[in-house]
Amino acid sequence: MGSEVYFTDLETGYSGSRIEKLDNLIRKSGLDRIDMEKKFVAIKMHFGEMGNLSFLRHNYAKVVVDYVKERGGIPFLTDCNTLYVGKRKHAVEHLETAFTNGFNPYSVGCPVIIADGLKGDDDVEIPIDGEMVRAAKIGRSIADADVIITLNHFKCHELTGIGGAIKNLAMGCASRRGKMEQHSEGKPLINDKKCKGCGVCPERCGSDAITISDHKASIDHDKCTGCGMCLSACRFDAIDANMDSSSAIICKKMAEYATAAVLNKPNFHISLAIDITPYCDCHDGNEMYVVPDVGFFASFDPVALDTACADAVNKQPRIAGTMSDRESDRDLFGCIHEITEWDAQTAHAERMGLGVRSYEIKKV
Repeated sequence: MGSEVYFTDLETGYSGSRIEKLDNLIRKSGLDRIDMEKKFVAIKMHFGEMGNLSFLRHNYAKVVVDYVKERGGIPFLTDCNTLYVGKRKHAVEHLETAFTNGFNPYSVGCPVIIADGLKGDDDVEIPIDGEMVRAAKIGRSIADADVIITLNHFKCHELTGIGGAIKNLAMGCASRRGKMEQHSEGKPLINDKKCKGCGVCPERCGSDAITISDHKASIDHDKCTGCGMCLSACRFDAIDANMDSSSAIICKKMAEYATAAVLNKPNFHISLAIDITPYCDCHDGNEMYVVPDVGFFASFDPVALDTACADAVNKQPRIAGTMSDRESDRDLFGCIHEITEWDAQTAHAERMGLGVRSYEIKKV
């Protein structure tokens, strides 16, 4: 017998709504087992990159917020800053993007907090006995929360095959240097064309690996520990992570980071398998959806949840004329992104004790 995964389809009738379907799913999936009275409840989700239109709407977030408040909890929506250059790499731009995309205290009924602070360097190192990671760098506001609920847009992903609960916990809860640790086997690099020689990165470097010469920074990789603090310090986007991890390695690291994010905390996970795109919502645009909408899923077990979502999406007919409409002997996710091994994250997460891949669907 596997973990219980609750599911509701999207049939609403003439007068129903998806908001009501989500509320009903939450109420019948056992979330009331978590004591939320006077507890800080982090609702971890993705606010969408500026220009992207496939992220989950704020209306769904409000359903979760309202339920947490009803249970006496103190909810806040949260995410961590991005590693790449975009409109969410520091808290000021991140909040501007979130507000533009509809996530603000008036629309969702609670504060929006960027968990790793202004520059993406406010984190807590959480020790874990991982194969790849010894201390996960988790955004402080998430680490300080009493309860974690993830609200996930389940979709394809160009590096990890799928983007679901595990990825939202792992990459999403990590600070900028935590993201670099998951993405990279190497050390950061200086982009000489962008570097202004301002001198901030040597001050932030904890291993004396960065020097300024001829108004340009340089990194001594023999001294560099790969901590990623220089990435957070640079305001000119002149320091890049050396993205050289394979899909399987990234997936393993994510499984370990996800384990750290919820360590010793009550947690619950909701995944909406709708608007299923081939790419992450981190892009400033989005491709055509590759399969029809499936429905809403929820579980206390993020591993079973991701597995159930992947299985359900794989069973859907592929939409003609999209990236899924091609010859391949692999499943949907491997067909769209051949380098990916999505089940590496669920398999390793099971080994880490985060959950199990076997599941039992409970239809709501």
